[in-house]
Amino acid sequence: MVISRIADGIWRQVEAVQDTVSETFFEPVIRLGVTGLARSGKTVFITSLVANLLDRGRMPGLVAASEGRIEAAFLQPQPDDTVPRFEYEAHLAALTGSTPHWPDSTRAISELRLSLKVRPNGLLAGLQGPRTIHLDIVDYPGEWLLDLGLMDRTYEEWAADTLGRIADRTSATAFMARVTDVDAQAKHDEPLAQDLSKLFATYLHAARAEGFSDCTPGRFLLPGDLAGSPVLTFAPIPVNGVSIRGSFHREMARRYDAYKREVARPFFRDHFARIDRQIVLVDALGAIHQGPRAVEDLRAAMSETLAAFRPGKNGFLSGLLGGKRVEKILFAATKADHLHHAQHAKLTAIMEALTREARDRAQYAGAGTAAMSIASLRATTEATMPHNGETLNVVRGTLLESGKEAAFYPGDLPQDPAHLLNPARQGAEKWLDEDYQVMRFAPAPLNLRPGDGPPHIRLDRAVEFLIGDRL
Repeated sequence: MVISRIADGIWRQVEAVQDTVSETFFEPVIRLGVTGLARSGKTVFITSLVANLLDRGRMPGLVAASEGRIEAAFLQPQPDDTVPRFEYEAHLAALTGSTPHWPDSTRAISELRLSLKVRPNGLLAGLQGPRTIHLDIVDYPGEWLLDLGLMDRTYEEWAADTLGRIADRTSATAFMARVTDVDAQAKHDEPLAQDLSKLFATYLHAARAEGFSDCTPGRFLLPGDLAGSPVLTFAPIPVNGVSIRGSFHREMARRYDAYKREVARPFFRDHFARIDRQIVLVDALGAIHQGPRAVEDLRAAMSETLAAFRPGKNGFLSGLLGGKRVEKILFAATKADHLHHAQHAKLTAIMEALTREARDRAQYAGAGTAAMSIASLRATTEATMPHNGETLNVVRGTLLESGKEAAFYPGDLPQDPAHLLNPARQGAEKWLDEDYQVMRFAPAPLNLRPGDGPPHIRLDRAVEFLIGDRL
């Protein structure tokens, strides 16, 4: 088994070198990873990204497009035959139909290849014809990314930290009541293991709905064909001392290790480690609405997220030798269309502050990072309205729940992000002087002119940061 594992590893390296040599000398490939936690808008981002690269009328911030150097863009079969294709056509139909609706969220990894025929600029413009650049977009749930933070932690460390964090959360009451009386040294009890894992999974779903980001292991939320398997039948329990053979503690630790070995590590090896550009989508407005604890949890999750990356620059030799690193990382606060544009700079500043620790670590390693506020698909229009002798900047759209048109003012974000982050770090239960609201808007019916993709906010600038240098 050891020999076969070594042989498999060597063969993977050979394949990686072959692929990289082909990409380096012939048709360059950019592997763009797209991730984010629940409700951050990954599916809509990818759909609008592809649509706006195929029809580039709304992409002036993408320099190659504004200069007219992108001669063509077309979808091609993806290179990974074992990865499901991102259902671009179905998602675009959902967003642009006569009765538009939001597409289903990401539940597993998927991929799409968009090829661009680009004319070079500068000194090479008169010497070379157009070249083809492949953009491989890899979509994966953010919960899987957070799982990579488990790789260097023992079961005992993970269990103690998890139980400490969730002890006073209302959503964890049922699980904590059940796990408190567990005897870690007692003989393994399978019905108890199944009961605990179900209660823990129920808690994770509730925590995610409440806006918390520390929802690991991620496959408890998206089990797929692993549902009911031993690798998902464990939970954090109070442990004292070393584990004893045959004990409940020993079996929980064994299954946790199996989860890391059989679920988390293959994802990193087969998919994540091959990404060289990354965007992390963040529902910062949703966290602010949930309160200080959700904001602090989001900040910590963003810091842990970067630990999963291998940021740095990809030199010529490192590319040939398979030592790929994430060269650029963009942290994007989504749903900017839920705010009037007068508040977008404030949202960007909050996003910069939330991801400061993560971005500093990436920049130290040589990666380019940025924070931005975007809307992949604009679902609102802007307006002003009088209120108590003042003029409020509002957004207007169709409410998702009722289907009625409404004008919405979410509250005024602070100029100084510390006014949010300091109470969050100090464990405040609620904001002292503001009540930030969030409304859910349905996508608006679209009447697109030929050559125009769906309306957005700063999608072109996001793409320019991520891949503009390669075009």
